[in-house]
Amino acid sequence: MGGSTRSPRVLQGDNASGQSPYERLSRRMLDISGDRGVLKDVIREGAGELVTPDASVLDITLWGMELGLLSMRRGELARFLFKPTYAYGTLGCPPLIPPNTTVLFEIELLDFLDSAESDKFCALSAEQQDQFPLQKVLKVAATEREFGNYLFRQNRFYDAKVRYKRALLLLHRRSAPPEEQHLVEAAKLLVFLNLSFTYLRLERPTTALRYGEQALLIDQKNAKALFRCGQACLFMTEYEKARDFLVRAQKEQPFNHDINNELKKLASYYRDYTDKEKEMCHRMFTPNDNGSTVGEN
Repeated sequence: MGGSTRSPRVLQGDNASGQSPYERLSRRMLDISGDRGVLKDVIREGAGELVTPDASVLDITLWGMELGLLSMRRGELARFLFKPTYAYGTLGCPPLIPPNTTVLFEIELLDFLDSAESDKFCALSAEQQDQFPLQKVLKVAATEREFGNYLFRQNRFYDAKVRYKRALLLLHRRSAPPEEQHLVEAAKLLVFLNLSFTYLRLERPTTALRYGEQALLIDQKNAKALFRCGQACLFMTEYEKARDFLVRAQKEQPFNHDINNELKKLASYYRDYTDKEKEMCHRMFTPNDNGSTVGEN
């Protein structure tokens, strides 16, 4: 789930009016917990469906925040009041939050991913999946890929790889009529690129290269695929192959900062490599104290 949360504000008493800020705010807020422990005020309306319990969320540590998110829609901005039971309880969160404190949060829900639909579809047999239109398969595959991206951003590369492979399996085993095959190929291309990058992060360059090359079978001029292949070859110290891929990538995107930096890195690595080779040859053919060269009997 994507969203932003402002730091909680502690609500102190107001002796002048005889009412606390909590009491004043709570008058116009909606009770979403049933006991007025979580109150909500919508600042900007969202759109679409409510967040589902199965949705993928960032780590949620407050019970009240979880209830609040389940009441929101994409794009919504809302203000919440959490009583201590739904927030930091009797202990608080020193030094910022005293014990037994009501807190105010503002939460903006940018997006969320619902795994329920995707999981149900993936649990079907291939024959059952074939009964659905291609657009359904593409939608589920896109959701799996989005989950992979979400996990990748959290540096959970192994889990991301699993999601990407689920997406790829769906796309591989689904046949499409010729006029729609380009849609499947476009979806595969994105997953191949994701897998190539993920295996680089997992320090498995051979597999990263394989997926990059599969992406190039779909689009031989794809700069990102050429770049990933170049990175994989550089990781394996295959400098000539790395240079070939990176120069081709640069040809497609001459001003790409990442590609140009990788070429500079390659030049530096290759220079160090040739210097070491020269030093080794020098040692092999330099006469030692008895007049023979290294390797002579």
